[in-house]
Amino acid sequence: MKKIPLIVVAGATASGKTSLAIALAKRFDAEVISADSMQIYRRMNIGTAKPTMEEMDGVVHHLIDFVEPEDSFSVADFCEKAHSVAEDIKSRGKNIIVAGGTGLYIDSFVRDIDFDGEDCDYTLRQELEQRAKNDGAESLLRELAEYDKISAERLHPNNLKRIIRAIEFYHIHKKPISVHQEETKQKPSRYHALYMMIDHPRDVLKKRIDMRVDIMMESGLMDEARELYECRDVLSKTAAQAIGYKELFGYFDGEMTLDEAKEELKLRTRQYAKRQLTWFRKNEDMNYLSPENAFSEAEKLVEDFFNKK
Repeated sequence: MKKIPLIVVAGATASGKTSLAIALAKRFDAEVISADSMQIYRRMNIGTAKPTMEEMDGVVHHLIDFVEPEDSFSVADFCEKAHSVAEDIKSRGKNIIVAGGTGLYIDSFVRDIDFDGEDCDYTLRQELEQRAKNDGAESLLRELAEYDKISAERLHPNNLKRIIRAIEFYHIHKKPISVHQEETKQKPSRYHALYMMIDHPRDVLKKRIDMRVDIMMESGLMDEARELYECRDVLSKTAAQAIGYKELFGYFDGEMTLDEAKEELKLRTRQYAKRQLTWFRKNEDMNYLSPENAFSEAEKLVEDFFNKK
């Protein structure tokens, strides 16, 4: 079976991947599949830097703004929808660009990981969630490290859902989820991907992030965050942890001043960007673009990629 070619524009938040993906889509007659775990949510526009209709400039975008913040949505759900969208785009003779900063979404989709048959132990899951509340996620990470050191080192304490899933998987299947993930990587994928990301110097990316937060605040992030705050008790766990909102929740609760919340938002965003870069730089197939010539370098890469397919 001939593999489906994908152009993957990855990278950290505020790196310019959205505008690059749109420019490439216009150049190569493509549609964009968004791989962003927060831009999927409705009513979360400013804080997730969701592209506006004007910014999309006529380029069709898929898998943004279609899930209510109260609803859960997993990486398996994303992959199921992304595969369907990719087949539809291909059937219409268009090229496909995958753009986003959620590395787990990108890797799971491009590598065509099979999520069928993933068993669940809801009783154990509830017990682990309660333990995390009582003792902190770090206690679960320490347990995980006893039998799956790779996953324990890879997962951040804030990513409680994945920590619990890794422990749950081990208890059900009697093997580490990291081993399972490595096994699935060996299976052939239906896709052939060209990876790229804009490589900003660290100090430049920091300035871009700080500037983006300032613009978000000026564009109405406070009002958007307050609307979510009013329904915070029914938000899904993922939506409730979205950077750009939970920091302002602290201000609404009276736990910090607005300036402190704003600085916390900048700090958390920079920390998230660092984790994104760590993830993507592990990809040996990644092509790094200079910020000054990102489009021309990307254009040449795509032309060569299509000529070889």
